[in-house]
Amino acid sequence: MRMLFSRTRIGASSTPSTSTSPVIQHVPSSNPKVVVTRERGKNAKLIDALAEHGINCLELPLIQHTEGPDLDRLASVLRGKFENFMFNIDKTTFDWIVITSPEAGSVFLEAWKAAGTPSVRIGVVGAGTASIFKNLKQSLDVAFSPSKATGKVLASELPKDGNKRCTVLYPASVKASNEIEEGLSRRGFQVVRLNTYTTIPVDHVDQVVLEKALSAPVVAVASPSAARAWVNLISEPGSWSNAVACIGETTASAAKRLGLRNVYFPMQPGLDGSLWKLQHSEADAEPQAFLIL
Repeated sequence: MRMLFSRTRIGASSTPSTSTSPVIQHVPSSNPKVVVTRERGKNAKLIDALAEHGINCLELPLIQHTEGPDLDRLASVLRGKFENFMFNIDKTTFDWIVITSPEAGSVFLEAWKAAGTPSVRIGVVGAGTASIFKNLKQSLDVAFSPSKATGKVLASELPKDGNKRCTVLYPASVKASNEIEEGLSRRGFQVVRLNTYTTIPVDHVDQVVLEKALSAPVVAVASPSAARAWVNLISEPGSWSNAVACIGETTASAAKRLGLRNVYFPMQPGLDGSLWKLQHSEADAEPQAFLIL
């Protein structure tokens, strides 16, 4: 069964507007309709899903992930070896481990396996992140996901065990904001953040591919870093008015701040396992982005 979610476009107003329209199928074309921008090798699922609906994609990786300064510490911390670190906590296990992106989940899993797969309780920001753990049941309990897939809501809803001091391990991107640890700390959680990875722009972008990307109706971005990398490739962001399909509200807000205008995001974040589809209505020639499950 396919379900159409309302799309949200961020316009000039500070209050987003929402609307829902029927999906229109498209005849395949030689010109790409959607540019996918994740790291090379991580776009196949979305490309295949769009291809099933006759939508051609152009792969243009904009970012790459590299090790963060705290990556080497993560496995030791998961083993409960804190003696060499400046952590002011009085036990050797965490009540929660908070994971807020698929990449953070992948990095965590490598360290978790290196630590001997200890028993852990995980809170994830949404379904896309949870999917990283779907085939791992032993000693790994994905026990919480917030009512809305944002860091702010996660920090406000993560369960707290009574009045005792709960501890949280937060493996994150270097570029992630302080929203989660600050929100949890205000609620009385004791948070240890480890910056385990970061994102940087790719070293080279083929100019022929870029020219094709600039003319595509929709560019799909899965992080603020990708949105920033795209803007850096555009000589005049204000004059480029095609649609930007964002993985969620956080990325969409960043894209808007960067000067992109036709910005869309689903009410429940996610690109993998979902489908961004183009919509051209008779009344509106401007491409619209929709999320189809």
